[in-house]
Amino acid sequence: MKFKFRSTKLEKCYRDSQRAEKSFGRDIGRTFIRRIDQVAALDKLSDFHLVPQFHFHPLKGKRAGQYAISLSGMMRLIVTFEEGSETVVWIEEVSKHYGD
Repeated sequence: MKFKFRSTKLEKCYRDSQRAEKSFGRDIGRTFIRRIDQVAALDKLSDFHLVPQFHFHPLKGKRAGQYAISLSGMMRLIVTFEEGSETVVWIEEVSKHYGD
């Protein structure tokens, strides 16, 4: 599956593990990179539900149209999808879950 980053900061964190660890903390930085690698290995959208560690679910309210992938505890990776000839997963942000 193809993925793109909504910001250059997120892309740099993915490409540089030290930057990811500095930005998000050691454990979350490593998990951030691992989750994106796992996303890249998936073939189709329905496969997201097959990875239990993702705790993949759609968001509600002002975040409708976005989806969450668990990183650790209350931290999550927010993604959106662009469907076309090939589905693109947009890496939107890393955020703390506040119960939206």
